[in-house]
Amino acid sequence: MARVPPRKTAIPRAADVAAILMEWFARAARDLPWRRTLDPYAIWVSEAMLQQTQVATVIPYWNRWMAELPDVRSLAHAPADKVLKLWEGLGYYRRARHLHAAARQIVEARDGSLPSDLEGWLALPGIGRYTAGAIVSIAFNHPAPILDGNVMRVLSRLLALPGDAGQRAFRDSLWSAADRLVAAASDMDPPHALPHAPLVRLSGPCSALNQSLMELGATTCTPASPHCHACPVSERCRARKTRRTADFPRPAPRPPVAHRTMAAVLWQSSGRWLVLRRAEGTVNGGLWEFPTVECNAGEDPRASLAAWLGIDAARLSPAGTVRHAITRYRIEQHLFRLADAAIDATMPPGAEWKPWKDLPSLPWTSAHRRALQLITT
Repeated sequence: MARVPPRKTAIPRAADVAAILMEWFARAARDLPWRRTLDPYAIWVSEAMLQQTQVATVIPYWNRWMAELPDVRSLAHAPADKVLKLWEGLGYYRRARHLHAAARQIVEARDGSLPSDLEGWLALPGIGRYTAGAIVSIAFNHPAPILDGNVMRVLSRLLALPGDAGQRAFRDSLWSAADRLVAAASDMDPPHALPHAPLVRLSGPCSALNQSLMELGATTCTPASPHCHACPVSERCRARKTRRTADFPRPAPRPPVAHRTMAAVLWQSSGRWLVLRRAEGTVNGGLWEFPTVECNAGEDPRASLAAWLGIDAARLSPAGTVRHAITRYRIEQHLFRLADAAIDATMPPGAEWKPWKDLPSLPWTSAHRRALQLITT
């Protein structure tokens, strides 16, 4: 798959900017566990986990994942429940399913050999231009540009480029800027040794340049109250010169918040609990939960659940409420216990009985993992 060249965007003295960023990274790089290796599998896993997730949250997940699934073959052969359980709590579970599917494709179609080129990564499930560029530049020093939220912020401020992430022309311009920077870096020597992070490994200048952009956006060029005094390219930043850093990039329009009410049954019978796996292709597909029904606006949750189960509402005992959010939805989950005597109730489609000892090992949705904790306390 040939990469379409982006529209050119001017970065004044791109080579100078690239050199400054790389030398700054050599001094400021954080010692993160995935920076201690050039293994493309380990870098791939880290990039998948870091999408929309903070570094501090990812570190223990990445360490557990790499201990359990240290290479692409172990991931490809792992049961889906194990993959999802290792991901449990990170959210956006499609990332884990894409990792699993891509690993299987690599093993089946490439005999376990990970791609070293951009096109090879782009051909895999769940791999977009940013992730592919990050992997090949960090692991193999290829001059592939990257553009995530952090890099977008750095470059839009540097250039004082108006627009938001929802505008294609704006994104194309920033891709062009990122491309010119990494191309300039590719002709340079790698930065000097990393004195403050001696365990950090670099495959070359393209690796250093792209990671410097990531690092600058994550630690210095932050969304609110950026630390301009500590920025290595502040003297070249057009947004800072005009005191308009807060204007770049412009926030993308957000969809309105929607509220949803759910009712779930904690149904126990003879030491077993009724649970079901969410259907593939749905939100949180493949994860487990207690049987749940969505309530209509203004509808009493206990009455809704009782009608769904075909029983008298008086047989349901309130067990607590769990509140959580998924994208734009604010969800209130009402929990109700159902005793053994209610075995005559209607079984929800797809539900199955599992012994208590099996429940902790299942990968749960976030709300129902909290419901499980309510049972144990």
